[in-house]
Amino acid sequence: MSDIVRKIIEGKKRDCARLITIVENEMNGYEKYLKEIYKYTGRAYVIGITGPPGAGKSTMTDKLAKHIRSKGKKVGIIAIDPTSPFTKGAILGDRIRMNDLSLDKEVFIRSMGTRGSLGGLSNATQSTVKILDAYGCDFIFIETVGVGQSEIDIVKNADTTLMIMVPGLGDDIQAIKAGVMEIGDIFVINKADKDGAKKTALEIEMMLDFKKDWDFRPPVNLCVAETGEGIETAFENIKKHKNYLKSSGKLTEKRFERNKLEVKELVQRKISKLVKKLEYTNEINELLEKTITKEIDIYSLSDILVEKIIND
Repeated sequence: MSDIVRKIIEGKKRDCARLITIVENEMNGYEKYLKEIYKYTGRAYVIGITGPPGAGKSTMTDKLAKHIRSKGKKVGIIAIDPTSPFTKGAILGDRIRMNDLSLDKEVFIRSMGTRGSLGGLSNATQSTVKILDAYGCDFIFIETVGVGQSEIDIVKNADTTLMIMVPGLGDDIQAIKAGVMEIGDIFVINKADKDGAKKTALEIEMMLDFKKDWDFRPPVNLCVAETGEGIETAFENIKKHKNYLKSSGKLTEKRFERNKLEVKELVQRKISKLVKKLEYTNEINELLEKTITKEIDIYSLSDILVEKIIND
């Protein structure tokens, strides 16, 4: 076992941060470390926090993490921030909002940029979850960027997903947009001290009524995350969903599907890297020039590239 992996399993925070950086930047040997760490994963429970920008996802994560810490559990937080398509930079401001949590030795907070990845998460999120799991976290929060209706990756990564909503976002139909609304295992109406909170909760309940055969009907609770009101109820709902998944065997099913998707994505990323390498060869450039003169069609060229990747 490598020294860094041993230290992570022993609970060394600095080494945990170092390996996440190695993985995030895909530095030499990063996959070797992930292979070593894999057998020490599977114990942590992963909670996704998603919702529209400004819904209070960071505050909700902060308060829930503090509530869990009060029960003596170790917490990991992965806060995803959008990366600018122009400067390629990210503010990574979520850590600032959770400043007092970052001083807790039993809380590990990591801010990550999406780096062009769609779906609201970073490509390194799944690997970071595994590292925090091996590090000994009991609960791991993944807070998404809040990109709207395309934010579906969290479903693949979390055991329980909280959809954070706020009153006054738009017309009534906003509450029944299927793409986002089907993500939530639990709905939390934050900023419940604002006008329209109960109306928003009622709209979500009505939307949930459309489906009659729930094995686990997503609970809807009002919350004022800033003051901590409703946080305990939200955590109780998380525990209910966790117990349902375990007793029904769906937690194992979920994790099986997660591994299946992750393997597929890993293969796709590796193939994509091989394709990028081929882009810079003279041989491919010469063939591309022939597509302009119509000596070869682009479909035949794609077949040539696939065969080249397989044979190499």
